[in-house]
Amino acid sequence: MSPTATLTQPSYAKRLAALRRSKMQQTLEKQRIRGAMDFDDHAVILPPEELRETVQTLGGSGVYFTDVLLKSFQPTPNHPNGAFYGPCSTGENFRRLLEVHPVCIDPMSSLAGAYVANFMSYRKVPWNPDYECTELLAEHAKYQTIPAIGGVQHMCQDMEMGLKLGWGGILDKIKHYRAINPQSEDFYAGLDHVVLGIQNLIRRHAEGARLMAAENEEMKQNLLEMAEINEHLVSNPPRTFREACQWSLWYQSVARMYNSSGSLGRLDMILLPYYEADIKAGRLTDEEAIFHIACHLVRDTAYIQLGGPDLAGQDATNAVSFLVLEAAHRLKIPANIGVCVGKDVDPRLIRRAVEILMEDRIGVPKFLGVDNTVAGFAANGFTMKLARERVYAGCHWLAIPGREYALMDIVKVNLAKIFEVALKDMLADSTVEPRTGELWKRYRLHLRSAIDTVGRGYDFQYEHNHKVFPELVLDLLCQGTIEKGLDASNGGVEFYTFGVDGAALATAADSFAAVEQRLESQQRLTWKELGAYLESNWAGTKGEQARIMMKNSPRFGSGNSLGDEWAVRISRAFSDTVKEKPTPRGFMMIPGLFSWVLNLSMGKNIGATPNGRHTGDGISHGANPDPGFRKDGAPTALAVAVAAVQPGYGNASPLQIDLDPSFSHSVDDVEKVSALIKGHCEMGGTQVNINILSREQVLEAHKDPSKFPDLIVRVTGFSAYFASLSPEMRQFVVDRILCEN
Repeated sequence: MSPTATLTQPSYAKRLAALRRSKMQQTLEKQRIRGAMDFDDHAVILPPEELRETVQTLGGSGVYFTDVLLKSFQPTPNHPNGAFYGPCSTGENFRRLLEVHPVCIDPMSSLAGAYVANFMSYRKVPWNPDYECTELLAEHAKYQTIPAIGGVQHMCQDMEMGLKLGWGGILDKIKHYRAINPQSEDFYAGLDHVVLGIQNLIRRHAEGARLMAAENEEMKQNLLEMAEINEHLVSNPPRTFREACQWSLWYQSVARMYNSSGSLGRLDMILLPYYEADIKAGRLTDEEAIFHIACHLVRDTAYIQLGGPDLAGQDATNAVSFLVLEAAHRLKIPANIGVCVGKDVDPRLIRRAVEILMEDRIGVPKFLGVDNTVAGFAANGFTMKLARERVYAGCHWLAIPGREYALMDIVKVNLAKIFEVALKDMLADSTVEPRTGELWKRYRLHLRSAIDTVGRGYDFQYEHNHKVFPELVLDLLCQGTIEKGLDASNGGVEFYTFGVDGAALATAADSFAAVEQRLESQQRLTWKELGAYLESNWAGTKGEQARIMMKNSPRFGSGNSLGDEWAVRISRAFSDTVKEKPTPRGFMMIPGLFSWVLNLSMGKNIGATPNGRHTGDGISHGANPDPGFRKDGAPTALAVAVAAVQPGYGNASPLQIDLDPSFSHSVDDVEKVSALIKGHCEMGGTQVNINILSREQVLEAHKDPSKFPDLIVRVTGFSAYFASLSPEMRQFVVDRILCEN
């Protein structure tokens, strides 16, 4: 118990239980009002019923959901189309949203605040039509490539900078450089609006905590402390561990609200100085520290890196690393904590992480192959010191805090669509004899064309995004943005390393393997017959027989197969093509393999493929083989397959693995799972996402999600309540688990 706590205050365990119950109630309400949520919900809560209105919104996974807006806020447009664009108008509108945002205080928490509104939902026309890109978007559409144009965030802020300055210090910094760079007045005005809106939000929560304290005798002392802390943080930097957690939560909440940005990065290193000072002064215990971290995690699903090398290459695992793990363990809610795996990482951290993974069975934590991401980023020509500065900050991606604009996890190159275009191109050309070699030649040409289009899209984004929807909240904690008077998306930071993710690797690889084996080696079908079957979507009895035959060709992941050979070949071709040249403006692009939850939407406009896939079915998941890649679905085979296709330039290509619940958290089983994770990383793996789930439970939950409201799964780079997913996404998870268990 805190030295300042009253005897009547509930224990930390009881308060955590209450917070977890509230979290579940809020989640059930979101499911009832918003419907399916095939994305990381970042712990947003709904506004009070009397303050809300609902609209239908298309999510990133291609599924419509009910979005909830604040009735009291309507943005002021500055464009004839009724939308708002540019830094000053955007900042002013966001400030107004913050000023009407309701006060959210749970008296059981040690930290004030939550967020109920998504600023992006008020952007009626997201891209300014004055910056026309119809032709460029049409080129992206040819290959079903998801472009960078209009992409936001997916970079990492420098939290340590903010904690040192405080909001008052950030305002002073803006004022200082505003006088030096008068040409950037519009930009500084936008930043100023954002900070003033944040200060207003914090101030109102301090006042709300004082009012609540007068009516809640049991939690009065906690609420008074909360009020005092937030009064201080309106302008001043944090002094204590609790204040650092509170400041961090404010930044995260506002960043999530603005454009779903924000990440906690190396939280164990960031909080360590506050922890050590408070422990030395006798004003903090480990139990209290765990509680404050848990209160933060309740309000943000938290992309956090634990352990791994510091700038000198020494492992940075410390006491706070274990406290963060323990906080997640006690909460047992969706979170995105990544534990580093490497030759110098403290083995106790990895062991404890695996123990928690196997005991809680909610897909938390995930594991980061830090040695490989560091070496890979250095392979782009960066120093090892700089590569070590890069941190895990999103579903599968990393960034240098405050110094790198990368738009990771935005651009997706659909390798299956490129296969379809190449195949149709070849079959329509009467001057050539169809061959696998000819198909590969055309595949490489279309891949080059798709990547060239991606590069032009990135240049267009760089040229215009800062005039459309600048990264104002991230700009506050970047090195160079305020000093230069430039947005992070347009020259404000030091490094521009644009991420390009390949998707549908297994779909493409298995299709190449099937045509090589069945059409060329065995001559079971002609190219003309294959074309007809694909066009008809494998119609009829003969079509289904042909589909089964093609599907049963040696697949990626089965071990030393044609599918494995093609997967490596395609991955290398993709990586080489991305790295072959920069964008036309000279920006570096970095390859990875990741599809997020776009497997279903990216497959909707692709016809039947030679691997036995039907028209409109989903594509394969990230770097993984397709479910059912071999009869035993051996975890080691899966780990070997994904390790073999890593691009090797510092962006992660995760291994998604779903283990049978027969694994207990016994010493032997912990060792087995630890060995699997370490083995994959030693082979070159960059990230491991693990579920330990019962087939029977998942099938029952799929039929009736209400029976298992607290079932949590790692969908991909993020974890979520299973009941929050759409039926289609639940089916995707079920298919994966049934085939891999």
